[in-house]
Amino acid sequence: MKKEGSSSVDESASSAERENLTEVKEPPSKEGKTAAEARILVDDDLCNSNPTFSASANHSQIPYKLTWKDSIKQILACCMIHAVVIQAGINMSFSAILLPQLASDDSKIEINISEASWIASLVTISLPFGSIFVGPLMDRFGRKKIAIATTVPFVLSWLLHYGAYNVWYIYVARVIAGFSSGLSTVCLVYVSEMCHANLRAMLLSLNSVFVSFGILITCALGSYLHWKTVSLIYTVIISATFIGLWFIPESPHWLLSFKCDNLAAAKTLKWLYSDDQFFEREFKRLTQRPDTVSSRSSSNDRAPLLKLRTGFSVYKEPTVYKPVIILCILFLLQQLSGAYVIIFYAVDVFKEIGGHFKGGIDEYTCLVLLGAIRFIMSVISAVISSKVGRRTLLCLSALGMCLCSLVAGLYMYLKEVPQELEKLHISNENDDNITLICVLGYVCFSALGVLVIPWTLIGELLPVRVKGKLGGVIVALAYVFMFVLVKLFPYILKAFRIEFIFFVISIVNLACICFVFFCLPETLGKTFKDIENYFIKRD
Repeated sequence: MKKEGSSSVDESASSAERENLTEVKEPPSKEGKTAAEARILVDDDLCNSNPTFSASANHSQIPYKLTWKDSIKQILACCMIHAVVIQAGINMSFSAILLPQLASDDSKIEINISEASWIASLVTISLPFGSIFVGPLMDRFGRKKIAIATTVPFVLSWLLHYGAYNVWYIYVARVIAGFSSGLSTVCLVYVSEMCHANLRAMLLSLNSVFVSFGILITCALGSYLHWKTVSLIYTVIISATFIGLWFIPESPHWLLSFKCDNLAAAKTLKWLYSDDQFFEREFKRLTQRPDTVSSRSSSNDRAPLLKLRTGFSVYKEPTVYKPVIILCILFLLQQLSGAYVIIFYAVDVFKEIGGHFKGGIDEYTCLVLLGAIRFIMSVISAVISSKVGRRTLLCLSALGMCLCSLVAGLYMYLKEVPQELEKLHISNENDDNITLICVLGYVCFSALGVLVIPWTLIGELLPVRVKGKLGGVIVALAYVFMFVLVKLFPYILKAFRIEFIFFVISIVNLACICFVFFCLPETLGKTFKDIENYFIKRD
């Protein structure tokens, strides 16, 4: 998602630049050098001197197999940085426990329907500013440093929640929380650059697992504890994340593309790959990519106008504008599907479809079930994502959502006409669980793909050199869509019967299936170069 290249890395390195790189690494004297440094020198000389080992060679093929032993550090690093996005899940679902408690008779802070909608939606309208702002920051200062910095406003947000004594404190806290969630976009970029192509699908999918975990703990804690106590617990969680992030390395892609630091990049790769063969192959593959070769000296000599023209021309390339269009449409369909609205207003939705169900299930029990189902399905999605393609998962997810929302709408509509239910031999009990099962089934299928995959595709479809800037813009646009729907939903729910809302959702999901089938390329097992070639060939 975050920009992987500036104008200095848009072109292949010139021969003079290659000589400069070789000069930096010239002293092959092994005295005073570590084993890793000595290997870097040899590898770089091989890459620069061997014309057959060029960027045009087919490095998209990965013939060597990655073992779990070689994968463990990548998984640990990605899980550590994904811990930041737990807060994004918490922010989405926090309004679901906060609003009912504020609306209760014993609440010290009183709110009306307008204030409630602002509390729910402010986190989504401030988030785009964070996601746009983080692109240039992560390119300048690094993925790891910005991830660490992201935790600080989260801490401030929860402390404001804890100390709130009127609605304006909550407004400010929600705005800061949303801005911080936008900054957490850096996590997807970090993961996409740190992990091996064979693991990328699974590790990017963990983003949704951690978001879902945030939703789950919010649903669980909010059912039993006061919202201020929950805020204090979240302060402790994000503080622990701040400490843990210091122990992971920087992205090797960033070190090569923006710092031109081969030695630091090699140290990161050596940390990731204990096997020497993997280390050597990955280091050669990265240093031979056109967007990771240093071209700083030639870039600095270019006229400012030429730099500006070159900078804008990159957005006209099919490898850039086509993924952007696909992602924008996919996020629009994702938000119109209503999957996120249900999370923000879960308790209200469950009240609307009945509130009390068979087996003593009330809306708060349903809230916990929603969180648990979404978390479990996110884990399943992450596990099978390394075997099942993105297109397949998205189509299955949208199909399940389409059917569940259609059945829920039809059943609620037919309940208003009891004789129609009798013709179908369906009992018309007020406390039945059919609608509840459909809504939970809808959440289940949404977590399998529609809620998960569009975010991971940002890290896969966008080229490395523009991932920072455009990734932030796309995330911002997605949350603008989300803000509009979350802000309007209480009024939509008041103006229209909920069964008609389910019918519209069903149609949107059908449109999503058609779009994915005809327009979205498969990214499973593909390197960034493979994906770029796909868009070039179809131009």
